[in-house]
Amino acid sequence: MKLGVNIDHIALLRQARAINSPDPLDAVAVCERAGADQITIHLREDRRHIHEDDVKKIIQYSKIPINLECSIDDDIMALVNELKPHRVTIVPEKREEVTTEGGLDLRVNFDKIYYHSRTLRVNNIEVSLFVDPDPEIIKMVKSAEVDTIEIHTGTFANYYAMLNTNLAYTHNSIKELELPPHMLKKKLRESIDSIKAMIAEADEFGIAVAAGHGLNYQNISMIKDLQGISELNIGQSIIARSIFTGLEIAIKDMKELIK
Repeated sequence: MKLGVNIDHIALLRQARAINSPDPLDAVAVCERAGADQITIHLREDRRHIHEDDVKKIIQYSKIPINLECSIDDDIMALVNELKPHRVTIVPEKREEVTTEGGLDLRVNFDKIYYHSRTLRVNNIEVSLFVDPDPEIIKMVKSAEVDTIEIHTGTFANYYAMLNTNLAYTHNSIKELELPPHMLKKKLRESIDSIKAMIAEADEFGIAVAAGHGLNYQNISMIKDLQGISELNIGQSIIARSIFTGLEIAIKDMKELIK
């Protein structure tokens, strides 16, 4: 199982003071040295952390593949086709959200997703779609001529956090803290079952599966052994741990957990 390290939060820390430090580019060599299999970055429409210059430099200097997350905004797509990262993961985006809060709505946005994914592939850029664990949409993924998906694991992470720490991963699920433990356990099992069903359906259509969102050093134990997931993309928890251990050790610790 491969590990993609998301370094957005390094840029977020830089933007907190609107200065030039820390530079996310400095993390690239550390990620390579620690054994990361790819670098993941998210170029948001409001540029709240990663900027165009970051993307250009990271693509230029990285020795491992770059997985660029972005929306289907036309201006961003034009930039991405120019910069040519190894892979683009198309994600939904809301300006007001703190972090990406769900998968793409393929039923509403299929035509635009198909158009941009096709253009990316013409430019020899791999395309992945960030989707909720809903097996019903796999046929639409295949129709979009996309060979990789990243399953949104945020719902699973929410229930795991609520059950084990009495805290929800995102503010959207705080109301469910009132559920008794046996109901939280049931919802946690259901969230895992939906991921398994998604993996099985993707396998039927020959679609590769990655996973990410809300994964950390505690809940990874329930995800790492799921057969059919080839890659995990993890950011916030690794960067948070790196404050105390250093980035290289934080990455190596996660690599060890997912072996």
